[in-house]
Amino acid sequence: MTPRKTAVFGPAGNSDSYNAEKHKSNVEAPEWVKAKGLDAYEFQSGNGVRGSDEFFAAVGAAAAEAGILLSLHAPYYISLSGIDPEKRLGSLRYIRESLNAAALMGANIIVVHTGSAAKITREEAMDLARDTLTIALEEIPDNGVIIGLETMGKQNQLGTLDEVIELCKLSPRLAPVVDFGHINAYNVGNYFNNEDDYLRVFDKISAELGADAAMNLHCHFSKIEYTNKGEKKHLTFADTVFGPPFEPLARVIADERLTPCIICESDGTQAEDALAFKNIYKEHIKGD
Repeated sequence: MTPRKTAVFGPAGNSDSYNAEKHKSNVEAPEWVKAKGLDAYEFQSGNGVRGSDEFFAAVGAAAAEAGILLSLHAPYYISLSGIDPEKRLGSLRYIRESLNAAALMGANIIVVHTGSAAKITREEAMDLARDTLTIALEEIPDNGVIIGLETMGKQNQLGTLDEVIELCKLSPRLAPVVDFGHINAYNVGNYFNNEDDYLRVFDKISAELGADAAMNLHCHFSKIEYTNKGEKKHLTFADTVFGPPFEPLARVIADERLTPCIICESDGTQAEDALAFKNIYKEHIKGD
């Protein structure tokens, strides 16, 4: 993969504005995203990897033509730590399908939820997740697409930053996907308040997984409503009650010359909010 020279920004799936324009196919999404001034697009397969090989290849060709970096969100029902062995190992099929679709599109990473820790201890959940990933790495050929493990927002889910980093140590084929809104919600808010709070995340990843992992981190960002049990609901960037704030993250990315991919998961305004993120970041780059 050619090293990026700058951070890139894009939406998770299609904004309300995209759908309002009555686009008929996701093949049209990359050019639409480019026209909005964005650089990336996360294809959503949360409810299943649906589409022919020809369709995924067409999305990839459109993205290549538009210069849009693609990623793919794998099905939500993947559970690396499921206590039912049949269902847990059934996740391997969904990971394989996601990797195949991503390769056809030319995407560089799939995003996978790590699973639940609701009915077992976190240690038991980690053991099950390690076992699932070990089998996946053994049975699914490496097609060049990274398996990204996402930090999660509910306290009964597996997927703290420490847990994700530990699982990623299993193989270079694994990488962390840091969802800053999830981390903030998991910790019931006020987790990210200033530059140092964000910088600690990048420094930790660099120390434990290497400088390249931190430099080119795949990230999700949105403001998220939370309760004392963690994540409740994704919000828009216009929200003034819940965090986290984006400005200090933009300063860290600019000051440290980091080149992450920031995917916006706002509720319905993800393209518009991604552009707002990009413009804030560009102001900090311009000010150096």
